[in-house]
Amino acid sequence: MSNQLEALGLHKAFGTIRAVDGVDLRVPAGQVVGFLGPNGAGKSTTMKLITGFLEPDAGSVRICGDDMLQAPLAAKRHIGYLPEGAPAYPDMTAQEYLSFLAEIRDLAGSVRKQALERVFDLVHLGGVAHQRIETLSKGFKRRVGVAAALLHDPPVLILDEPTDGLDPNQKHEVRNLIRELGAEKTIVLSTHILEEVEAVCGRAIIINRGKVVFDGTPAEMDAKAPATVASNRLDWVFRTLTTTELQTQEIPS
Repeated sequence: MSNQLEALGLHKAFGTIRAVDGVDLRVPAGQVVGFLGPNGAGKSTTMKLITGFLEPDAGSVRICGDDMLQAPLAAKRHIGYLPEGAPAYPDMTAQEYLSFLAEIRDLAGSVRKQALERVFDLVHLGGVAHQRIETLSKGFKRRVGVAAALLHDPPVLILDEPTDGLDPNQKHEVRNLIRELGAEKTIVLSTHILEEVEAVCGRAIIINRGKVVFDGTPAEMDAKAPATVASNRLDWVFRTLTTTELQTQEIPS
């Protein structure tokens, strides 16, 4: 099975802090990967390296065969990215903002119309289409970010905390959407919620202090917990793998 996302030997330091220290990540189409780690572990930095927002000190990234350093525009066209915080223009309505992004992506005419209709339907934004983004709840702002990532129907989705700020019903909807999209697309989602990994991910990767400390299925992760742990087994494994000496300095965003 060919990999649509291939990151090899990624390194990134901020001064004396090694934020990402030799991360390898290969993900084929049709796989949803949960990317886990404590705060400051290097998750968001790794995602910024994969999506080309940061340049690695060493290592390479290929998206659908295109090298992120040698052919950045071609590589980025394959990606839908939901960054941490999902920044948007607050004075635009949801409709105006997504139309603006469609124009930037050279979607025109009926193609643009269909793309906008598709994402508004997928993330249920119709009720706030003409409401300014600055007036939206945190949950609806997050939905606008998800819609922006899906707008050009990319084969690879990089989602940083996609359910952050959503209420339980909205989380259920977004998780169902991720499961549906994951049947064909390559999806890497960062999350702190182990329940989310069990619900939507076929694979879990745990990063700690910039290094991968686990890569396997949720069932394989569960199997690492001893029989004496009767509940919250994934939580036990996560804490066991990541409770090393805490980073004393914050990594720049």
